[in-house]
Amino acid sequence: MSCMTERPVVKRTARAILIEGDTAPRMILIKRTKPGQAPYWITPGGGMEPEDATVVEALYREVDEELGAKVTDVVPAFVDTVPHPDESAPGAGGAGGAGGAEGSGDAGAAGVKVQHFFVCRLASMDLSRRHGPEVDEPCGEYDVVSVPFTREGIASVGVVPPSLRAYLDANIEGVLALLADDLG
Repeated sequence: MSCMTERPVVKRTARAILIEGDTAPRMILIKRTKPGQAPYWITPGGGMEPEDATVVEALYREVDEELGAKVTDVVPAFVDTVPHPDESAPGAGGAGGAGGAEGSGDAGAAGVKVQHFFVCRLASMDLSRRHGPEVDEPCGEYDVVSVPFTREGIASVGVVPPSLRAYLDANIEGVLALLADDLG
């Protein structure tokens, strides 16, 4: 144990495993299309900002910015820790980031990024209310999409990061159980 070194957490993000509907639940995703790259699908969310007192506050702010949405029943579901490049490097961080799509090489890593994934219910969404850097100064396209919250639905799109895709594939029933009335 004495040889283990803890890596500093240099960035924390809040991301929503956002579920809509009860009888045939669907998951709200953002399809990212950047010039010259294959599209990928991310959960709504992003990095904590100085004005965010908590990770959950960052989640509420991000879903409001990216979707014009309100969420309820916010429950921690999954944490992903990935090497994070030095913030001073060109292109590091960026508006929204790709939620881990940038690969996980640790060249120039100054620490780690901890991504907090919360399962939550969509209470309301008005895309005309979208605002923030992704809307005001987009790098490529941000298309809001909805897929069936099933193994097949999630497999039908390139959800990133791969660790989230694997978690969802193994835990569809468990994620829905986190929204059950009897959770407590």
